[in-house]
Amino acid sequence: MRTLTVDLGERSYPIYIGPDLIKQGLLDRHITDSRALLITNETVGPRYRGQLVTPENVSVTDLVLPDGERYKTLTTCERVYDSLISGRFDRSATIIALGGGVIGDLAGFCAATYQRGINFVQIPTTLLAQVDSSVGGKTGVNHPQGKNMIGAFHQPQAVIADTYLLGTLPERELAAGLAEVVKYGLIRDPEFFSWLERNADKLLAKDADALAHAVAESCRNKAEVVAADEREGGVRALLNLGHTFGHAIETYTNYSAWLHGEAVAVGICMACRVSVELGWLCEADLQRTQRLLAKLGLPQRPPNIPLERFLELMSVDKKSQGGRIRLVLLKGIGDALVTSEFDHGALHRSIETT
Repeated sequence: MRTLTVDLGERSYPIYIGPDLIKQGLLDRHITDSRALLITNETVGPRYRGQLVTPENVSVTDLVLPDGERYKTLTTCERVYDSLISGRFDRSATIIALGGGVIGDLAGFCAATYQRGINFVQIPTTLLAQVDSSVGGKTGVNHPQGKNMIGAFHQPQAVIADTYLLGTLPERELAAGLAEVVKYGLIRDPEFFSWLERNADKLLAKDADALAHAVAESCRNKAEVVAADEREGGVRALLNLGHTFGHAIETYTNYSAWLHGEAVAVGICMACRVSVELGWLCEADLQRTQRLLAKLGLPQRPPNIPLERFLELMSVDKKSQGGRIRLVLLKGIGDALVTSEFDHGALHRSIETT
């Protein structure tokens, strides 16, 4: 097991990374009361709930929710609140999130808002959740007009990333998680990007050592960024590479046709194309990025969204400021910036030609 730390002073917490961690009783270290609500979904729960070792002195109530991004809503949150209130859970209780990014985001938001905040622990079961959404304290739910528009910053007590769970991931979900892994190389870690180019086949084959390394390096990068900028006032915004485009795609398709990582992969290609159009990124680096994403089985072209509708959806994105679209763009692999000062003609051309 490898342990990283998200350094936030008194609110610092560990990220445990390794195989078979759900069987090792790590929850004993992070549940301080005698009661917990475990939130999972109807796909993950039957597969892994029986393997999860919970503290013997803690009464754990299970809540099984429907599976899918379309259920990441305030309506589903009401089911969680109903369970907490009817079960008379107080402020000392803990929520355990066992699932992918949807469960982690939703459970974390409920933990942030129930009685103005209770503890929670992330046990991410997908690659995307292990390398990105479970770390950093961003919690939230979707709105029909925009993804993750309702949320709160609320840090977990711990993240338990059991890499053994990745062995059963469907190929499509594995690839979707790898889009977020590629992101870290592009925004701040060119050596890691090169490692991904060399080891793409191993990752797709679910090589245990390769996956563990990818998770660890991604979490290390994210932990460093979050420690420097917890509430996204500066450098943390770089983690949104491709997301403004990707969220527009997800919203347009009603959170049903595209996986988050697939939409992000397309968004990365679009951000790279804008960067090339602006003369900031060389064509060779764009091609390297496209080759890697293609090798990982990820899409690179958006659905057919009219330009004006695409721009409208991007302007609703929570990263916009003063009505102006802000983008994460690249000047090179490992060299990213956040800006609203760019030629919008380049953006328009990129949407129409990507």
